[in-house]
Amino acid sequence: MQNYKNLTLTNGIIALTVLMYVVQINIQHGALLMGLNAYFIEGNLWYQPLSTMFTHGGIGHLGMNMFVLYQFGNLIETYRGKGQLFFLYFVGGILTSLFSFAFMYSVGFNHNLIGASGAICVLLGYVALIDKRQRNGIITWVLLISVAPILIGLPVAWYAHFIGLAIGFILGFIRR
Repeated sequence: MQNYKNLTLTNGIIALTVLMYVVQINIQHGALLMGLNAYFIEGNLWYQPLSTMFTHGGIGHLGMNMFVLYQFGNLIETYRGKGQLFFLYFVGGILTSLFSFAFMYSVGFNHNLIGASGAICVLLGYVALIDKRQRNGIITWVLLISVAPILIGLPVAWYAHFIGLAIGFILGFIRR
């Protein structure tokens, strides 16, 4: 009898993200086409709010995001089910992309938004809402991953982390 323990939605999302990263690095201008940027509106690339969640700035960026997704995705999937994880990750992730793009546009940022961290922060926000014992630690972690890289000169979309965290809280209130 085969063991299907590793066939989780979380692991499927991770596998899909790794596959899409391979696609991204093997097509010309992959990060620009798959990230979220001005081409979303100017070039009618309407898929970008979703595809940006699968686009990463390197293997370290991908690995770090997938490590956190593995932890929190499996936690939510185990205790709340695949449907809840799917809703939070994809609906929350797309909402985070759209609100992040609106923020970028409103303040005049003209860069390429890439990575799964906004969608992952939705999961973190949800867990912080549901498990009050972890709330302070999660909020501190999101602050740390948002501010510390900027202090050492790394380009991080800190606003996507905060927007994702807030959307996770809001979706948690809606779909407890």
